[in-house]
Amino acid sequence: MSRFLSFALAAFAAIAASPALAAQPATVRLDYIHSGNALNESYAMERVVIEPLPWPGDMRRTIDDTNRGNNMVEVVDAKTGELLYSRGFSTVFAEWRSTDEAAHANRGFQESVRFPKPDRPVRVRILKRDDRNAFSVAWTADVDTDAMDVVRKQVPPASMAAAPKPIAIRVNGPSPDKVDLLILGDGYTRADMPKFEATARKLADHLFATSPFKERARDFNVWALALPTEESGVSRPSTGVHHASPLGTRYDIFGSERYVLTTDNRALRELAQYAPYEFIEILVNNETYGGGGIFGQFSTAAAGNDWANYLFVHEFGHHFAGLADEYYTSPVAYQSNGTRQEPWEPNATALRDPAHLKWRKFVKDGTPLPTPWPKEAYETASRAYQKERAALRAANRPEAEMSALFRKDLESTNALFSKDPNFHTVGAFEGANYEASGYYRPQMQCIMFDRSGQFCAVCADAITTIIDLYSRPGAAR
Repeated sequence: MSRFLSFALAAFAAIAASPALAAQPATVRLDYIHSGNALNESYAMERVVIEPLPWPGDMRRTIDDTNRGNNMVEVVDAKTGELLYSRGFSTVFAEWRSTDEAAHANRGFQESVRFPKPDRPVRVRILKRDDRNAFSVAWTADVDTDAMDVVRKQVPPASMAAAPKPIAIRVNGPSPDKVDLLILGDGYTRADMPKFEATARKLADHLFATSPFKERARDFNVWALALPTEESGVSRPSTGVHHASPLGTRYDIFGSERYVLTTDNRALRELAQYAPYEFIEILVNNETYGGGGIFGQFSTAAAGNDWANYLFVHEFGHHFAGLADEYYTSPVAYQSNGTRQEPWEPNATALRDPAHLKWRKFVKDGTPLPTPWPKEAYETASRAYQKERAALRAANRPEAEMSALFRKDLESTNALFSKDPNFHTVGAFEGANYEASGYYRPQMQCIMFDRSGQFCAVCADAITTIIDLYSRPGAAR
């Protein structure tokens, strides 16, 4: 056993055995099927599971007051209705509903919600946003976590003789006091495992070199875990590449060549449950540019790509803080319904009431709303760039050529933006949320807009809010 592996296992054992974690309740997972189409949806319970590890979260912060997500899970006392636990989240199903396929087909998606084991029967409520952007109940399920049909023990993954042990990447204290991030690997062979660990460390280091994660690095624990595959890399069906992988992560989700997700929620949860976690990022062992992020579910990044650092942080922004994409010139799988409802995401707005702009506290007096920026010049350059990008991908050119194009595009954007008087201004810049008009972003440039290296002030604040929800700032190490 290597010296590092011995240290990693010792660190994990120390955290797992700490008094703070030992006093925690068990972790309950409710697995269910979420199905429907563009107009209708339904839910069906699959099973209730007691996971192997105690609840990783702070029992003093069981109620979510951030108002993030397309959905919210609430766990209430079945008799009194007392709210015991809540968290906002979004789903792959919600994204699929906005695709062309959902207009003429039904599909079902596996989903899960996790919560600390209660000491009484509970009612689990799944809420969703209504036309007023408020939460309303979509489904309820009565759950007795002491019932006979609750799954309490599970067989380890088929490729493992025993339950897998996570690698300790960063350990800053007991899980209830920290945000626990789990980095999972998919498409890594047994020979690739040292590469996976090294990449997980490198990308974690980059995340914590980026503000506001940099300033709050000691409020995180980071773990890594992967099961070996027979072949390196995950599936990319558009190019005829099909690989079996433990998590089922693949490219071409919803027909978008760069969109990387897994729809095998059970496989994801059955591996992740062997580490303390509240957030998950999946690294795929591929060089082709791609990634994805679902708030409260997971994010993904192509670990072998030249832009892996950016992908890791950008996609984690979606998953961790519910940040909207601020770009609008790249093709996406989603279809616009033509309306401009105020987004729940903290970094995008329809700007119906500038006086009550959601990030007004960051806007200096006298800043015009909407805020001028070189939009026409940017869009002209972007059309040419997107045409070249599509041609490179259609011709299946080497990934190095795509990376070079990305660098050229960023240099061009930086040159255009840096000379504009509003370059550092917080305001309302039209063009966001995949739409050229009707939606606005807080600043001209941000990691959520392009491949630049920093979050804007509004996104940084939104991230800090979630860190505070899951950690105890200043807790002893």
